[in-house]
Amino acid sequence: MFRLDSVRVYLHRGPIDDFRAGINSLTALVEQSMQLDPFTRAVFAFHNRKRNRVKLGLYERSGFWLLLKRLEADHFAWPRRKQSVIELTTEQLHWFLAGWS
Repeated sequence: MFRLDSVRVYLHRGPIDDFRAGINSLTALVEQSMQLDPFTRAVFAFHNRKRNRVKLGLYERSGFWLLLKRLEADHFAWPRRKQSVIELTTEQLHWFLAGWS
């Protein structure tokens, strides 16, 4: 499994309207909607309406990573907090991606 250690993790609360969005659209969303800097050492997570797909964006010194995970028969249990940006630990992110609620 891909491991992310020692980074901040931010979840975008609402679904992404067009999940075909690439890194340029997602970094714009990080800046405009989440009011965060996409060039920080952090993971930014987004989901589609069905919550069966998650995209993770991460910036490193040489460029951006964009990862996609698709569930075949289930959906991700996205937190139901009211704030527009939800912060998790890397351990919580790994639990989340493994399907734990």
